[in-house]
Amino acid sequence: MNDIEISIVIPVYNSSSIIDELYKRIFQAIQLPYEIIFVNDCSKDDSWKKIVSLSKQHPSITGINLRKNSGQDNAILAGLRISKGNYCVMMDDDLQHNPADILQLYNECIKGFDVCYANFNSRKQNIVKNLGSNVNGKMAELLVSKPKGIYLSPFKIINKSTATEIAQFAGPYPYIDGIILTITQNLCQIDVEHLKRFNGKSNYTLSKSISVFIKLFTGFSVLPLRIATFIGCIATFVGFILSLKYLYDYFISKNYIEGWTTVVVLIIFFGGLILITLGIMGEYIGRMYLTLNNKPQYSISEIVRSNDKK
Repeated sequence: MNDIEISIVIPVYNSSSIIDELYKRIFQAIQLPYEIIFVNDCSKDDSWKKIVSLSKQHPSITGINLRKNSGQDNAILAGLRISKGNYCVMMDDDLQHNPADILQLYNECIKGFDVCYANFNSRKQNIVKNLGSNVNGKMAELLVSKPKGIYLSPFKIINKSTATEIAQFAGPYPYIDGIILTITQNLCQIDVEHLKRFNGKSNYTLSKSISVFIKLFTGFSVLPLRIATFIGCIATFVGFILSLKYLYDYFISKNYIEGWTTVVVLIIFFGGLILITLGIMGEYIGRMYLTLNNKPQYSISEIVRSNDKK
């Protein structure tokens, strides 16, 4: 029988000033048997030293050190693959996710759900991050059938069977919520408070939001290709109608078009459509190429636990 009920996977990036307080609040909040897996995503500060120190003091802590920055989703995968709990929590390292809410997520999830998301009625984050979350949420509804009303929060809990299936994902561009939505629709959410960042500034950037969008857009559906095909058909039809009009003007109305304005406009219009379609296809082919060549999701430099003899 598994002695660990809850595994808490936390990707860490440049949060050395927060880690001690984060562990303290988790320790105070959870009475069930648990483990914490800190995954250091090649931080530029001394986050790894803090993790090593904590792991030597507390048997509930495991630290994973990645050789290079691999992104939040890859770091989560690394943690899930060594997790032992019957339920796995995923949360950020900045204490905007309150450890005191973990048991609320757990108590809801054990009612029979595969995943329970934390829903933030008021998000204390910058407008770019809010906009990115909203756009990616709408795209998830379109591409991977996300239930309406479910907020794809980075703070969530999943059961062991779901975690095991997620861990089997082999592609180099994982998107955890996208994988979840391809596995199950047995979801729920509860309202919790979104706290201000404990210290420092957010590591979130616009490029990260765009990266999530592209992973969702091209990683879990062929719908973009179908949309490109549909737009191409419409453009071809428009071009055919315009051709008939210009032939009529030339032979019947004798209304000759002077200059090359129309030609230039059509070239730009159709050329743009062609380039967009080729770009979408290229993104798919590029990802297929990297997957076939076994591009690693991450590379682990070191794993530390309290019982390591080092």
